[in-house]
Amino acid sequence: CCGGGDVPRRNQVKDKNKNHYPFAATLKIGGMSCGSCAVHVENALNGLDGVWAKVNLGKNTATVLMKSGLSDEQLSRPVAAAGYTVKEIHRT
Repeated sequence: CCGGGDVPRRNQVKDKNKNHYPFAATLKIGGMSCGSCAVHVENALNGLDGVWAKVNLGKNTATVLMKSGLSDEQLSRPVAAAGYTVKEIHRT
């Protein structure tokens, strides 16, 4: 686990108009076990330019909306840097 404790502050996405995000993917995430983990993953993905991600801890998934089509590597890299694993990526 990420250590639990206080839940980190969630980074807010500035552009919340879903029409601006023509690309989408669902990521199956490994290693999340608490709300803090979910926020760490969400913040890592939302740190990418043109990305709006929402994590579902119960399903161990992240729904990622993108303004441009990012590669699997581009989506996996920040999750790995945060200490978690992308097990699968499904494009929608």
